[in-house]
Amino acid sequence: MLDYKLVEAFASVIAEGGFEKAARVLHVTQGAVSQRIKLLEEQVGCILLVRSTPPEATTAGREMLKHFKQVVRLEDDLWAGLGQQQKGFATLPVGINADSLATWFFPAVSDYLDTHDVLLDLAVDDQAQTHQLLRDGEVLGCISDRSEPFQGCRVESLGDQSYRLYGTPQYKAKWFNDGVTLEAIQKAPMLIFNRRDRMHEEHIRTVLGDLPKDFNGFYLPASEQFAPTVASGRVCGMIPFQQAREYVERGELVNMLPGHVYTVRLHWHCWNLESAVLRSFSEALISGARRELGKYA
Repeated sequence: MLDYKLVEAFASVIAEGGFEKAARVLHVTQGAVSQRIKLLEEQVGCILLVRSTPPEATTAGREMLKHFKQVVRLEDDLWAGLGQQQKGFATLPVGINADSLATWFFPAVSDYLDTHDVLLDLAVDDQAQTHQLLRDGEVLGCISDRSEPFQGCRVESLGDQSYRLYGTPQYKAKWFNDGVTLEAIQKAPMLIFNRRDRMHEEHIRTVLGDLPKDFNGFYLPASEQFAPTVASGRVCGMIPFQQAREYVERGELVNMLPGHVYTVRLHWHCWNLESAVLRSFSEALISGARRELGKYA
């Protein structure tokens, strides 16, 4: 039987990004945290933590972390089922992509958060990467473009988010006056979320049949700033219609590739736990996402 006081120390070091911060959260000394993790590693017979800055979980450590988060979720549900409450709020770690967070997510779950004592611990990544957070045990559920469930998980469709390659009319006249070609795309400055973002490449390859040798990338890992930055006229970029709509209606943004839309099909993945909180949040999220995304279908 695991000693969960030891497991909690390990999980706190990962969550807080260091031994000192974990010690403050647990109200013990830094030495006590280190000793607890050493005892846990001796108990399970393997190394769980890479002592780097910040500390990182090993493969075995990620499995331990996944197990601990599931146990905490089930324990909270147990106390609620007994008519007691161990703490004021339940915490749900959720992986989410930046565009969903900046557009439809909070309108979709606002009613639920108003009526349930639930805190969200949101981890943000690209929609093609969030499922790795779930596999590594960092979150109990994630929003992803992956449609196939992982072992031990369930998946539900949320809806489609539509993107277009937007720019200002002045930008289009300057960079694409003779049409959007591979040569023009290579020269034109383009807004890109980060170096793992491949959405613009997939869209351009689909429309033009190939990719330029390179992009003049303007990197901005802040989804909510995409529309105003593109509207400045300095760059073009892939923006979800929810964010671009008001600019398009005012004539400030136009589609650089008229008639072409890039669609991301979003899904909700979560661990297949018998958890009332996870189940109720999942139901609210699925219903709210379909409602909000359906407005722009």
